[in-house]
Amino acid sequence: RYSLFYNHLKNIEESEGGLDKFTKSYKTFGVNQLADGGIYCKEWAPGAEAVFLAGDFNGWNPSSHPYKKLEYGKWELFIPPEDGQSPVPHGSKLKVVIRAQNGALLYRISPWARYVVRDEDKVNYDWVHWNPPQSYIHKNPSPKRLKSLRIYESHVGIASPEGKVASYKNFTYNVLPRIKDLGYNCVQLMAIMEHAYYASFGYQVTSFFAASSRYGTPDDLKEMIDVAHSMGITVLLDVVHSHASKNSEDGLNQFDGTDSCFFHSGYRGNHQLWDSRLFDYANWEVLRFLLSNLRMWIEDYRFDGFRFDGVTSMLYHHHGIGTGFSGDYNEYFGLHVDEDALCYLMLANHMINTLHPECITIAEDVSGMPALCRPVAEGGGGFDYRLAMAIPDKWIQIIKELKDEDWNMGNIVHTLTNRRCEEKYIAYAESHDQALVGDKTLAFRLMDAEMYTNMSVLMPLTPVIDRGIQLHKMIRLITHALGGESYLNFMGNEFGHPEWLDFPRIGNNESYHYARRQFNLTEDDLLRYKFLNAFDRDMNKLEERFGWLASPQAYVSEKHESNKVIAFERAGLIFIFNFHPYQSYVDYRVVAFKYKILLDSDAGEYGGHQRLDHSTEYFSEQYPHNYRPNSIMV
Repeated sequence: RYSLFYNHLKNIEESEGGLDKFTKSYKTFGVNQLADGGIYCKEWAPGAEAVFLAGDFNGWNPSSHPYKKLEYGKWELFIPPEDGQSPVPHGSKLKVVIRAQNGALLYRISPWARYVVRDEDKVNYDWVHWNPPQSYIHKNPSPKRLKSLRIYESHVGIASPEGKVASYKNFTYNVLPRIKDLGYNCVQLMAIMEHAYYASFGYQVTSFFAASSRYGTPDDLKEMIDVAHSMGITVLLDVVHSHASKNSEDGLNQFDGTDSCFFHSGYRGNHQLWDSRLFDYANWEVLRFLLSNLRMWIEDYRFDGFRFDGVTSMLYHHHGIGTGFSGDYNEYFGLHVDEDALCYLMLANHMINTLHPECITIAEDVSGMPALCRPVAEGGGGFDYRLAMAIPDKWIQIIKELKDEDWNMGNIVHTLTNRRCEEKYIAYAESHDQALVGDKTLAFRLMDAEMYTNMSVLMPLTPVIDRGIQLHKMIRLITHALGGESYLNFMGNEFGHPEWLDFPRIGNNESYHYARRQFNLTEDDLLRYKFLNAFDRDMNKLEERFGWLASPQAYVSEKHESNKVIAFERAGLIFIFNFHPYQSYVDYRVVAFKYKILLDSDAGEYGGHQRLDHSTEYFSEQYPHNYRPNSIMV
């Protein structure tokens, strides 16, 4: 693998003038404004017989502005300025016109288009030339690389209680302050790369270089990131390079009239489950396109890194379909591994680490590919973090299948600590996957229909709501403290957002009722959501103070099955969890030195029963317990 990566890197140096020049292609491909007012256009369309540019600027004449054919399937066009002014005004609509091998004229959006919009009365998107007289200028530097990542997974369009598509401006001025107050220091943005189908959650990308226009303009997004940086918040982009939408009118599919171009042709170029196209990572121009795409998001918009979606699908020819992973090394090495895709990921991480070492990359991989988060120089994938995807599945399985008295403490601890040595993991109790229609969030699994009737403080605290609120806090804290080297939460789940997430579609009469986040519920003093919100905030603030995510793995001193107690040490703190459904304990011995309560899920401000005295200090005695010389009674 390293040899394949090194050969690619060597070829880039020899034939393209180095990685820096190769990945700056986003500044020359597509339609670009020149300093003298002229326009320079460049495309890669190896299957085209001829290429033209048409649009508002030439009355949509499909043949008046032909491209010149270059080597290796590339085409270029220079349009001189008119009286010192650009011949293609800002805001005018454009199309690349491809004459296919069968003679047909195909009107396409450039794969490198920076801005595409859809009129309300149309189905397809239009390419709009984005060249404002004054672009947004960033005022704030990017935050320094974080040691402890507390990630708030977000979707701009649903970030409002109102039943509509929310905007970048709304997120900037209403949501970012909330994220800061909750103690999160990183926001991971979904569905930014333009996608024609809103209900795809942003995972069917049609225009890879365009920020989604349904939320606002490119400058609105730049302002949003700049304001986040002013708050010390790192901003990550959920990047989709694992596949692309099948759309051809406003997507990459059949751009040059052939079945291939950016993708594998035939069966290999189609994803069976996602009904989408699969990139040909061995193709030189595909590498140029994808690597330049990453660099553009970093340098133009100032993103601080990426969460790579669908990495498992990229790594294997079977794409993980119908395949289980047990950890056996035969599952990770063999002809079933797509070495070209893995080499692309190594190149991507190498480029980012070389040109922008402050940036962070995260892999969404469920397979457990060894060394994915080790440096490329070691033959690893080069990622900084990987998602601990087994953890949310474990919590769902426990809540769905087991009675409270049957919870297995050893199994919970094993799931939370079972990670590859010296690879960093992002722990999470639930993400957007669990919030989608057809699934349930932890809060909904725990409290279900009673969330509609019994979340008011004016109502008696029922056993279902009481159990749900307490377990919701405990599950999140033990996941945060024991499960990894970073923590992630999907927006709204911190306070037990009721109901599911469902985007407007034909099946729900295009309703926005479930495509929103009801942040207002936490601001109502009469609702119990405020308790969960406060606990999540103070949990993050405590981690900010002590930094357990950046500390070595915890030492688990107790996982007692009959008592249902888990105790562990990390970052100089003692964490003690009593998961017993009805048994409390006095004079319970745990390993510790000096003890004073810092965070208590039973505190009144978190909807607890206030059974512990927070003013008391406990001192240890030289009484050996669980292989430690000192212990205390709690």
